[in-house]
Amino acid sequence: MNNKLTAYIGILGVSLFAIAAIVGPLLIEDYSVVSQYISESFAVDTRYGTYLQYLGYVPSGILLTVYCFSAPKKFPSSKLVVAGFFGLALFYGLGTTLVGLFPCDAGCPTDVMDSSLAQLIHNSVASLTYIFFPICLMGIGLGLKKSENYGCLSQIAIVTGIISGIFIFALFSNPESGYRGILQRIIETCFIVFIVSSALRITKDVEK
Repeated sequence: MNNKLTAYIGILGVSLFAIAAIVGPLLIEDYSVVSQYISESFAVDTRYGTYLQYLGYVPSGILLTVYCFSAPKKFPSSKLVVAGFFGLALFYGLGTTLVGLFPCDAGCPTDVMDSSLAQLIHNSVASLTYIFFPICLMGIGLGLKKSENYGCLSQIAIVTGIISGIFIFALFSNPESGYRGILQRIIETCFIVFIVSSALRITKDVEK
């Protein structure tokens, strides 16, 4: 896969995610981006949830999986870079796909006793994604740090890894927080910033 195609797949993947995350709340009356999870916009009881799942999150997850498996070949050889991108492919790309296929129950409850099987899968996958996400970013950042031509992307990976880690810790500390929607959106923004930055860096190599 050439550099441009790889980059376009990554950018399209995060674009679909971002569009679904923006459009979803607009389709639900009284939805709060501050206090409600993104998943609540396509929960089982939502009118347009199926469209958001299969036109937004599922294809987004598939594209991101392909991108993250392909991206390491476009960067300097490094075990940390490969492990980081493969981790993102498994936990974020595949995770987004599974979360889309298994929507949460109404209100996205965190209580195991009140959850359906789909909700349990949804919560488990989301939790694993957020646990490993900052670790993967930090790994990529540290791996790229050894290459002088990738210093900027290395810094972006490390900074977004640290920021996402802080907000993930805050979210896990109080999953019922009245600000959980904002916390989650900051975390997702970190991922989007990194993927777009890495994709643009890949296209830069084509221009040389």
